[in-house]
Amino acid sequence: MKKLFFLLALTAAVSCNAPQELTVMTLNMRYDNPEDGANNWRFRRERIAELIRSEAVDLLGTQEVLANQFDDLQALLPGYRAVGVGREDGARAGEFNAVFFRSDRFELLDSGVFWLSENPETPGSKGWDGACERLATWTVLRDKSGGELLFINTHLDHIGEQARREGVALLLRRIETLRAGRPVILTGDFNAEPSSPVVARVVADSALRSAWDTAPIRSGSAWSFSDFGQLPEEERPLIDYVFYGGGLEVVSCSILPDTLGGGYLSDHAPVEARLKYVR
Repeated sequence: MKKLFFLLALTAAVSCNAPQELTVMTLNMRYDNPEDGANNWRFRRERIAELIRSEAVDLLGTQEVLANQFDDLQALLPGYRAVGVGREDGARAGEFNAVFFRSDRFELLDSGVFWLSENPETPGSKGWDGACERLATWTVLRDKSGGELLFINTHLDHIGEQARREGVALLLRRIETLRAGRPVILTGDFNAEPSSPVVARVVADSALRSAWDTAPIRSGSAWSFSDFGQLPEEERPLIDYVFYGGGLEVVSCSILPDTLGGGYLSDHAPVEARLKYVR
């Protein structure tokens, strides 16, 4: 009996001390566009939910989610809680950069949004030379396996170079304000390739690192945007990222196929990183 108690205690101690892994995904969902035909949202939503469930995603950053898509995802993913608002009015209008997290693992401590503009607290504000309203959604989560983290998700402008540069600068300032010593995960569609000044600034001006660039194990394609397969493979860029820092290490990073079950998930491929806490 004493031996049994010793083994149980040893197992519990090993479990408590073992690094806890996180599965993090970013996916630009492609907005619900009636002109997408066979690639319209109504044909893709079940595939996306199936992927998220099969990959056992803990934290998910989304982009281009309209209100009806936000509602659909919440219904299809009952094990997740979601935070997000529409970028045009701070409520339901326009695209959401919604954050989803497993409700059985995480407790929401705080959350908010800000616009990537000269007036970040003004809903619907456009920044600099940006073509669209852009925002970031942030959450402070308590992992029930221990510790807190800051998870922030965004979508940078596809046209304005200044808007991308200034948007990243604003993101990094806000992260420093919000992190309070916590580990940080930043996901999003940055509309910028790895060699761009925008991505270089993220890793140079902060303690964040790109999971794709630093993972000891990588798999999948080297691109994340195919326009539903319309772009020639050699022209497909990597513009979607998982960045991490402050007490986290990357275990692996994968750019998953943009198709599932014979159809497209989105015009972007999911980027998935497996991270672990460094105690």
